[in-house]
Amino acid sequence: MAQRSNTTRRRRRPDANPRKKKRIVYKFKDGDVVDYKDVALLRKFMSDRGKIRSRRVTGLTPHRQREVAKAIKNAREMALLPYTQRRS
Repeated sequence: MAQRSNTTRRRRRPDANPRKKKRIVYKFKDGDVVDYKDVALLRKFMSDRGKIRSRRVTGLTPHRQREVAKAIKNAREMALLPYTQRRS
């Protein structure tokens, strides 16, 4: 069997790697509905390349993230939003 060395492990200081605060793109109120026709709102949840931003980036709840993703996909089908952005 391999023997453990006598070196002690260093503990990280609690403030050595502080977590970044989530940037909330849009604060939904109770009763707000995510609509595929609201293109200005949906663009806030898309990257400059046209990809849907992740929950980690937007700060949405899982339920709202699914609603936003579904609305973006519907808007793409209706040709209100592009599938990808042109590279310039």
